[in-house]
Amino acid sequence: TKVTADYYVTAMPVDVLKRLIPQPWSAMPYFRQLDELEGIPVINIQIWLDRKLKQSEDGLCFSRSPLLSVYADMSTCCEEYASDENSMLELVFAPCSKIAGGDRNWIAEPDDVIIDATMKELERLFPTEIGPASDDGKGAQIVKSSVVRVPRSVYAATPGRNKFRPSQASPINNFVMAGDFASQKYLGSMEGAVLSGKLAAEVICDKVAGRVPEIRAVHHSVTSEEAKKKTPVGIIGTNPIAFGGGQQHSLNKNAVSSHP
Repeated sequence: TKVTADYYVTAMPVDVLKRLIPQPWSAMPYFRQLDELEGIPVINIQIWLDRKLKQSEDGLCFSRSPLLSVYADMSTCCEEYASDENSMLELVFAPCSKIAGGDRNWIAEPDDVIIDATMKELERLFPTEIGPASDDGKGAQIVKSSVVRVPRSVYAATPGRNKFRPSQASPINNFVMAGDFASQKYLGSMEGAVLSGKLAAEVICDKVAGRVPEIRAVHHSVTSEEAKKKTPVGIIGTNPIAFGGGQQHSLNKNAVSSHP
């Protein structure tokens, strides 16, 4: 399908975008700096419990667990899952690989191993409601669960990466960069993606109004090197992972370790 427009905005994950950069653009420092950004694995978990947790908070909670970065009781903070009788926990299991600072490659583990590890961590977070130390000696039990693996999620915020994040304005006059990896005050996140989208919209408004948006300078470590144009690899496959998304059920090791 061919689409013709005045302006084009990309909001693709950085690992997917890098596979689609047109050959004439590929040697430009603005696009070459994307090679310094790489998505990391993340596991999203949903757990339905047989009771309502009394310590349920209305909002996203940051965790002191080394495995669960954030979590929320959707039965309390989301109308779609609202319930006074059963909690539904949404959790981000990260870091889940050594590249992201984890102690093992959790994303390659079977679902039951990941769920068991998650419940062990929840015992620490809800000691009176989950696990053998709970008030009734048994604690909340799992009714059902799902594990969604995202092999290439938000970019790895390792030291020195921030200087390679591109501005929303690009050297291509009618091409605008959005996405949480683009330059803005947040790290890779939903909040960062929303802010990046707003900044991308501002770039278009500036151009329409005749103002010249600023293109962030590319770091000298990129501009100082010669580069040849590269033919885009393109998207391989049709599953969600190929487009930067997540997928349920266990992945084979090749799917887990390879770039989408």
